[in-house]
Amino acid sequence: MTEYSVIDDFPAFEEACRTLAAGTGPVAVDVERASGFRYSQRAYLVQVFRRDAGVFLFDPPALGDFSPLRAAIGDVEWVFHAASQDLPSLRELGLEPATLFDTELAARLLGHERVGLAAVVEDTISVTLKKEHSAADWSTRPLPAAWLEYAALDVLHLVDVRDRIAAELEEQDKVDFAAQEFAATLAQPPRPPREDPWRRLSGLHQVKGARNLAVARSLWEAREEYAQQQDTSPGRLVPDRSLVAAVLANPQSKQALAGVQAFNGRASRTELDRWWAAIVRGRESQTLPRERVPSDALPPARAWSDRNPEADARLKLARPVVEEIAEGLNMPTENLLKPESLRRIAWTPPALTVDAVSEALSALGARPWQIEQTAQKILDAFVEAAQSPDPAIAAES
Repeated sequence: MTEYSVIDDFPAFEEACRTLAAGTGPVAVDVERASGFRYSQRAYLVQVFRRDAGVFLFDPPALGDFSPLRAAIGDVEWVFHAASQDLPSLRELGLEPATLFDTELAARLLGHERVGLAAVVEDTISVTLKKEHSAADWSTRPLPAAWLEYAALDVLHLVDVRDRIAAELEEQDKVDFAAQEFAATLAQPPRPPREDPWRRLSGLHQVKGARNLAVARSLWEAREEYAQQQDTSPGRLVPDRSLVAAVLANPQSKQALAGVQAFNGRASRTELDRWWAAIVRGRESQTLPRERVPSDALPPARAWSDRNPEADARLKLARPVVEEIAEGLNMPTENLLKPESLRRIAWTPPALTVDAVSEALSALGARPWQIEQTAQKILDAFVEAAQSPDPAIAAES
């Protein structure tokens, strides 16, 4: 086993950055977080590899300022596997590539059956990676040697994989497809804060009534505040099911809450005052949540024939057409066009012109290459549906 060490002092960090700056070609970059253990999604390890430089493992909490790394590699292509997972954590460190290459996304466009990192590495360069530490608590210090080797291997072979994947893109005439997808990944804005995030509590559907929902909201907020203070994943303090169980039990005293067997978790009793105070706040709240939240979600497709038969006909004619295009391009249908985008324009169709369909797809986030491949065929399907006197007949044709 190769011995790797974590760089956690600034002079060594600056020296490593000088070595990386003198390397050649793209840089492979990966991030390890502590999802499920810590509250934040911050990076606890940043791995970087460049030819003629080597592998370097950096400790973000210890180093803090990553501007030397940004200066060293900021203007070259960064190679990721599933870039969208790592970019938010890197941006917190002030790190952002000018251009990127995503081996996972490219593998999808190429029609690879397996697109996990280990599978893609094995399929392209015949190297076997072990993935036993992927769900580890990377905030652990010191990091075990086996974990460090695992982290290093995540980037050590990635540039070689990138070169093989790039050659496949050339062979399948998908270089421009990939370039547009990579640019879209890089330009993707951060997700806006979710409205009423407490409604994502698992099991909340069991809670009935606005007042009880207010209690659930208050418990969620109290857990969120404490989790942030402790930098601990909320579910590790008190699981969702336990918060919901506390609401459903409707305890009338702190002691009664302590007696709710299903209200468990490592902080359920040590912070009992906190949870009881949250229940009281929820019961006394003057601002009750809505029991039903308006949604712009479309009805399930199985209900379309009754709710909107014309849309049903459009979807049933267009969907197999898009699937056929994807099969011809040797890629998953969802990488050719998001199924939700097709459902949206089938439910509320634009004018029946190729320009209008193209504009509608673009507004839903489709890239130019996707529009070029699908817009005319979708239009043809919609026109066929419109010309049928009976949408059900059109749907079956």
